[in-house]
This record gives sequence, structure tokens and C-alpha cells, in this order.
Amino acid sequence: MSSNPIRAAGGVLWRLAASANGDNEVEVAIIHRPRYDDWSMPKGKLNPGEIELEGAVREIAEETGYRVTVGPPLGAVEYEKLGRPKIVRYWAMRAEGGMFVPSREVDELRWLPVDEAMGLITQPRDVSLLKQFAETPVLTKAVLLMRHASAGSRSDWKGDDADRPLDSAGRDQAEAMVWLLCRFDVREIHSAPPVRCTETAAPLAVAVGLSVREEPLISEDSYYGRERDALEFLRSVGTAGTGTVLCSQGGVIPDILRRLGKADGYDYPEPIVAKKGSVWSLTFADDKLYAAEYFPPLT
Repeated sequence: MSSNPIRAAGGVLWRLAASANGDNEVEVAIIHRPRYDDWSMPKGKLNPGEIELEGAVREIAEETGYRVTVGPPLGAVEYEKLGRPKIVRYWAMRAEGGMFVPSREVDELRWLPVDEAMGLITQPRDVSLLKQFAETPVLTKAVLLMRHASAGSRSDWKGDDADRPLDSAGRDQAEAMVWLLCRFDVREIHSAPPVRCTETAAPLAVAVGLSVREEPLISEDSYYGRERDALEFLRSVGTAGTGTVLCSQGGVIPDILRRLGKADGYDYPEPIVAKKGSVWSLTFADDKLYAAEYFPPLT
């Protein structure tokens, strides 16, 4: 595709509903757009400065009225729109409450089993997306492995390095992370003991009403020599349908990710980098790494 594509984002919005035999069945929401007279998945163009996940959550809220918990990434769909390439990224997103209200843009929403939705959807590319969703585990857990935010220079700090606090840029980064992390229904927050780590986790803890639990295993001082214990700890946190935040350090994150990928046979889609104030979203299905996505610092 040529340069300057139209960038957009959306999601496969799903819920569990009782089926005729009393079991829970996955249903997905598809929307009707009167302008095009089509049935599609909720999506839309990004606003200036908006990251793709933010755009996806916003578009789902605007077009369906539902709040969501973000699940596994579903990749991107590419096609041509008015002579320009268009790239739409999608995530599986579980409905957590809300109500659809018809509008000029979307006049109808239907909750359907996946097979029925495939029969009604208009575009073949959306059918392919639903097929991928059908093959994706939905009852997953998220481990959000973030590196502490900016904390100035170690050489300029005169005290114990463990006491080095965030600088002004780091405080801004920590605040900016809150929106992203809250999209994963965080129920636990663990942090390496250094102050710059606990201070990075603090704004999120306030936002979601949780305490920050210190965990030496994910600190640079304790990790090496106990790598196996740290990896077992990472696997053990959280439960299906929820998110757990681990705030760690640059000397730990790339190594533990490599070990996790090697153990689970997972090839990361991007280089394993971990800038200050960044997050790796790790999706686990049946205690095995299913997907990994890197979110660079938001400020």
C-alpha cells in the first residue's frame, strides 16, 4: 500500500449469553449503518494524536453505547477507501455495561452468535475478522508489564538509588498510563521496591482503588539468580477476565519476556524494547502466553 494511509480502529464486541440448552454462549455485536446500508463491526478513524487502542474504545462507545474490557489483539485489516489505503486495527472487547441508543450513524445493533453474525455481515473482510475472533480464546487474563517512568539521571542523584524519585516528565508519564491500564480491568498492582517504580504505579492505584504490593522478584537487585521464580510469579498473578499490573525495571523486562517467549513457544511481533513509561500487554490463555503487544510511552 502507498504512504499516508487512513488509520482507524475498532473491535469485536462480545458478551456471554445463555443459550437454549442453558450453557453460556459467546455473542458478538454487529451494527447497521444507514448511510451505507451495511452490517459491520464497530470501528472508525482515529482522531489527531489518538493511539489506536484509544480510538477503538472510543468508537465502540460512540457506536454501541457499551463500556469494554480490552482483550487479545486481532490484528489489522487493510483495504482501499476512496483511492487511499486504509488500515484498521481490532481487538476483542468484552462488553461491561451500557446501552445502545440509535443514531443517524448507527440505527440498529444486534447481538448474535458468531455463526449467525457471519451470515449477516456485509463485507468479506469482516467475515474474516469474525473467523479469527472465533479461533481466539476470549476468557483470557492480561498481565501488564510496565517499566517505571522517567526518574532523571542516576549519576545526578546523590542518595541511595533505590530512593530516586520520578522527575516531572516521569510524573506526567505515570498519569498518562492510567487511561491505558484501566482498559484492562486491573484487579492487582505489584511493583518492584525502588521508589521510581512504586511512584509510577501510584496514580493507577488511586484511580482504581487498589494498593501497590511490593515484589522484589521483579526488581533488578533480586531478579538475576531467581529468574525462574520471577517467571513463575508473572504466570501466577491474576485470573481470567482481569488484568494485573507489574511495574518493573529496564534490566528485567526484556530478559523475562525472552524467557517467557522461549518457554511458551511465542515469537514476539516486535523487537523487545522497554522504554521508560512503556507497557507490554501480555495475554494469557490457560496459563500460556497467547499474545503480546507493546505500547510506547504516551508522553
